[in-house]
Amino acid sequence: MTRSGHPAVTASQGPPDPAPSLLPTGAVTMDSQISQSPQTPQQPQRSPAPQGDRTPHTFQVDLRGLVDLLSHHLYSSPKVYLRELLQNAVDAITARRAEQPDAPARVRLYAGDGADGTLRVEDTGVGLTEADVHNLLATIGRSSKRADALREARSDFLGQFGIGLLACFVVADRIRVVSRSARTPDAPPVEWTASDDGSYTVRTLPDDARPEPGTTVHLSARAGAAEWLAGKRVLELARDFGALLPYDVRVGEEEVTDLPAPWDRAYPSPAARRVALARHCHELFGFTPLDSIDLDVPLAGVRGVAHVLPSAVSPAQRAGHRVHLKGMLLTERAEQLLPDWAFFVRCVLDTDSLRPTASRESLYEDETLAAVRDALGERIRSWLTQLATGDPERLSAFLAVHHLGVKSLARHDHEMLRTMLPWLPFETTDGRLSLEEFAQRHPVVHFTRTVEEFRQVAPIAAAQGIGVVNGGYTYDSELVEALPSVRPGTVVAELDADTVTAHLDSVDPAEELALSGFLAAARAKLDPLGCDVVLRAFHPLSVPALHLDDREARHEQARAEAEEQADELWAGILGSLRGGAPRARLVLNHLNPLVRRISSLRDPELIGTATESLYGQALLMAQRPLRPADSALLNRAFIGLLEWATHGEDGH
Repeated sequence: MTRSGHPAVTASQGPPDPAPSLLPTGAVTMDSQISQSPQTPQQPQRSPAPQGDRTPHTFQVDLRGLVDLLSHHLYSSPKVYLRELLQNAVDAITARRAEQPDAPARVRLYAGDGADGTLRVEDTGVGLTEADVHNLLATIGRSSKRADALREARSDFLGQFGIGLLACFVVADRIRVVSRSARTPDAPPVEWTASDDGSYTVRTLPDDARPEPGTTVHLSARAGAAEWLAGKRVLELARDFGALLPYDVRVGEEEVTDLPAPWDRAYPSPAARRVALARHCHELFGFTPLDSIDLDVPLAGVRGVAHVLPSAVSPAQRAGHRVHLKGMLLTERAEQLLPDWAFFVRCVLDTDSLRPTASRESLYEDETLAAVRDALGERIRSWLTQLATGDPERLSAFLAVHHLGVKSLARHDHEMLRTMLPWLPFETTDGRLSLEEFAQRHPVVHFTRTVEEFRQVAPIAAAQGIGVVNGGYTYDSELVEALPSVRPGTVVAELDADTVTAHLDSVDPAEELALSGFLAAARAKLDPLGCDVVLRAFHPLSVPALHLDDREARHEQARAEAEEQADELWAGILGSLRGGAPRARLVLNHLNPLVRRISSLRDPELIGTATESLYGQALLMAQRPLRPADSALLNRAFIGLLEWATHGEDGH
């Protein structure tokens, strides 16, 4: 018995399990939220009401609370109500055609003028008897073995979660359903009328109320929601959700379905097909793709296309893919459909193997989705390989925009790295080259791990004939280090300050000895900054000084600064970490005229100011971030040079 005193119809009573249809078939358990009415003693089970009986019944669920849950927490937009209507109609037709293959397959939607806020949806599906209506309604809000068995039998249907018509209460305050069963032709039509206050009535109708099997749903808009039932909006939503449905769906006389799908159509030539797919992409996503990749994966039950974005995007940007489930649009924001590295494409596809979440607006993460993701990733990988071997011009155009995505793939896939070696661009001291071409030019492939390190040494290394790859960009250092695994015999080495200095020409010992006083003064000036001074001869002559350090030197510098600012305890701990790490060095170019003039100075104070100026200029040339001490040094050196220029070296 319900608390309102009306007979309770349970899922374990009544006629055999009905086919999946328009009505709900089990949702999350909500028995504790039964509408409150005065309690009455239990009464015997009552048979379905006779024809014309409008005896009120109450949902076994707090419908107002459920509508709030649907509209604010489960569904992203009220527009999903139309998807639920189409979904239920298609499921009902599928159920009927399983037993009657020649049965008509039509869905018709008739919208009001927008002011009255009404919508009528008719289908030629399996229909319902009065007992079906009661039995299905009894499962709203509670699970049962019969409901579970029904859900398991629904693998050929779109709906899986029994929410059904309840989603319509997001836009409607009243739902009226008139249905006639195809399985029980002698059963009279039945009318089910429900309100959003949780009450519903059921009555049988005369035969002429619905002569043919099927179901008609009437919606009356709730206040403020009439726009969702207007003809133009209904047609727009129906085409968005149902363009790939297998049955004849129309809004009035306007066709909704557009089959076959663009990727399954016959075209006079490959070029015509590319143009058609590009046009379809622009209609769906708003861009014209660089190329389109077929996603035909029969074992995964997937057919569709991936469109390559025409401009670069961040790997962290969330991709939105359009996924149809058995023809019905499931979501246009699927994020987990492809591997992370394939962020340069947007997909539209139809599948019959993936499992939707309860809202049917995203995909359930399970083994099937993981397998589909791998299969689609393999398809995109194969497309890249085909471009590399057969269409280098298109591959170059693609890599000019999306080399980052391919590098992300290649760092985990050595076969892809081997395929892409002649094509992937890297910044080097020889210009922008592929690793293959660069390795052919240099017996040792040196690389830096940061952009700053590359900028420090690139001009000098190029002049000395040292080949260096800038590994400071995303994935680049990993790919350079992986080079020997796909190109046996290649020597790869990280470039450090010692390697650069070793390639610079030494100064004649006699000349260096003559400049020992200058070098001592310069070293004394930079020693507090943790920097040594070295004299070398190198090209280009226009570079007076070169600031060199490496990660170990920077770590030691950071440790020393932290030690100075720490309290006694931490200073002792940091001091114990002091090791034999190399110091940064300022390499003075003995071939540079300015350095020669500075080295001839005799005033220690002026030598110090000039050395600080060279140090600051070398930092700026390397585009290194300046520490507070470096900024103070630059300011001090600038003021000192102005004073010297004003008063002269002798102070007069």
